[in-house]
Amino acid sequence: MTKDSHSIESTEREPRQDSSQFREERTAQPDELTITLRRWHLYALVMPLIFVTGLGFGYLLRGWMPLAGPASAAAGSASSQEPAVAVPQTAAESSSTSQQVVRYDVPVDDDPILGEDDAPITIIEFSDYECPYCRQWHSEVFTQLIETYGDQIRFVYRDFPLESIHTNANSAAQAANCAHEQGAFWDYHDMLFSSEQGLGSSAYLEYASRLEIDQAAFQECIDSGRYQDEVQADFEFAAELGVRSTPTFFVNGIAVVGAQPFEIFQQVIESELAGDLP
Repeated sequence: MTKDSHSIESTEREPRQDSSQFREERTAQPDELTITLRRWHLYALVMPLIFVTGLGFGYLLRGWMPLAGPASAAAGSASSQEPAVAVPQTAAESSSTSQQVVRYDVPVDDDPILGEDDAPITIIEFSDYECPYCRQWHSEVFTQLIETYGDQIRFVYRDFPLESIHTNANSAAQAANCAHEQGAFWDYHDMLFSSEQGLGSSAYLEYASRLEIDQAAFQECIDSGRYQDEVQADFEFAAELGVRSTPTFFVNGIAVVGAQPFEIFQQVIESELAGDLP
């Protein structure tokens, strides 16, 4: 699993190494053993340097990437795939990286929208209210994006509850849709991500009460389960598209995977506004 996303794919364990190799090292002759130890001392010094250098380079490159194809809606667990970033910095660079830019057709549907319809940038998020990385992104990046770009951004929230690992994710998504009926989606969305009262039936009612939502109508909506199909439809669409972890974003159709920092979104948005991306 990347450090900044939750995934619906299972990981495969590495095959167990043959223990005969270790038996051979333990039974090596003294001269051979000395040479082996010296080599390992050298590796012990060099390998951390290589790892740290690679890690830093990888961080600079991560961000948005083509999705890997239709995802299996299997049990949520770790994924070893890191997102990669290759946002052109200039128009000249865009021609050489055009093959790396993939745009996905992701409709807004009837999902909650924050911003104007004619905004030049549309960000569609597939998220899960119980996902810690989604919560982290919401607290660290979401508000900064809105404050920085204002009416240049139209933000759309779509549901991708990973029920196999987040038992309250689906019910939270339905509760948010019920709040949306009363025009309180975004405030309710913020409360769910703050999780001051946790998630669950009593918490949903508490958040509704704080926002002065009609309690009877809200409770009736929750009990009816009328948004179950809506939440499931979002999930199935995203899975078919290739989404397999939360949060996953589409910035004018360009996939940004994981709870990436503000700077990654800024790169994509600024390149889009400048017309640098094909």
